[in-house]
Amino acid sequence: MSGTIWSVDEHLDDILAAVKPLEPIELLLPDAQGCVLVEDVVVQVSLPPFDNSSMDGYAVRISDVEGASEEFPAVLTVIGDVAAGDGGLPDGRSVGPGEAARIMTGAPLPAGAEAVVPVEWTDGGTGGGPADTMRAHSDAPEGASGEVRVHRPVKPRAHVRAKGSDVRPGDLALRAGSVVGPPQIGLLAAIGRSTVRVRPRPRVVVLSTGSELAQPGEELTGGRIYDSNSFALTAAARDAGAIAYRVPAVADDAETLRATIEDQLIRADILVTTGGVSVGAYDVVKEALSSVRGRGAGGGVDFRKLAMQPGKPQGFGSVGPDHTPLLALPGNPVSSYVSFELFVRPAILALRGLEDVHRPSVRATLHSDGPLSSPSGKRQFLRGTYDAEAGTVTPVGGPGSHLIAALAQADALIVLPEDVTSAEPGTETEVILLR
Repeated sequence: MSGTIWSVDEHLDDILAAVKPLEPIELLLPDAQGCVLVEDVVVQVSLPPFDNSSMDGYAVRISDVEGASEEFPAVLTVIGDVAAGDGGLPDGRSVGPGEAARIMTGAPLPAGAEAVVPVEWTDGGTGGGPADTMRAHSDAPEGASGEVRVHRPVKPRAHVRAKGSDVRPGDLALRAGSVVGPPQIGLLAAIGRSTVRVRPRPRVVVLSTGSELAQPGEELTGGRIYDSNSFALTAAARDAGAIAYRVPAVADDAETLRATIEDQLIRADILVTTGGVSVGAYDVVKEALSSVRGRGAGGGVDFRKLAMQPGKPQGFGSVGPDHTPLLALPGNPVSSYVSFELFVRPAILALRGLEDVHRPSVRATLHSDGPLSSPSGKRQFLRGTYDAEAGTVTPVGGPGSHLIAALAQADALIVLPEDVTSAEPGTETEVILLR
């Protein structure tokens, strides 16, 4: 199909049909961050597991503080402390009539108590005016006894977190398909889960090709440029939720590139190359991959021309004994990044097991100094900045596929369909949001 012109949608559909979600594994919570759950998580214990205080203060009976005020405080006998981690009052005591217990945030409500009075509503046991705080038990153990003056009444269950008020046994904590982020890890830990069954984060290997590429920090000599693609695409892969490995630029030598790719297969769930897919005499990715067997009966990678700008030359297939997917992207920085967004990012999200693999898109009004031109029969992707409040999108930079400075300013791609050759200011157009 070398002479066939593929559409953007056909190429993406071919990729997604071949890329399957990674097999699930059981991971410890810290290792599961960024992974996708493959099963519902059901709560086994109540959260909180017992009635506990939401304030530092005094556990009391309602009738003992009814009508209390600063002028006429309720005077209660303090019978002990209940700290977070305690099982209750010492010796299993209960709060009886005319009694109170000092209680700390998170501590279990002792038997007999019906509410918690914040310490700021009391004299803190000092015999003076309203207290700002409690003295530490280590500094003033006598604070666990004596008397406390309560200046305000409370309602039943005031400042008490009820057992199971967050979740109860049998509740659905997290659904299959959820991404495990920091809040989800916190919930899993809170309900006692130490491991979880997930699809692992895909391992993505990114490598640039080209003898002209130097590493940032090196001195440029005649005809050389810095390798930006491998850095940008590695960062983009991590942004998509992958574990990404960047390989230093490989020179324009087919055998070296072939050996490098084969060496990287051991740590790759997907391989991404950039450069060497056009029709030049030194575009060696095609040459190198022509004998690396993989996908389909013929194996290797298919190289295609797409009806898009930038990013016309593309390659896709699989390599190695495990048929590892490989996407070969063009070498111009903008072409490379746009191709990643359109094709590699969805493939990574598919490997993760996510159902929605597309960036969000909106309709926006074109805000530009003049009409935007687009080649007939090609879907063009222009860099832009999107103003959500105004509902407008403004082009950034020109159409050149080497203008990486404009790409750094953009937060969206303006999409001009294949049948559009000119878009006037004020035209409504599709916008793919990149952030």
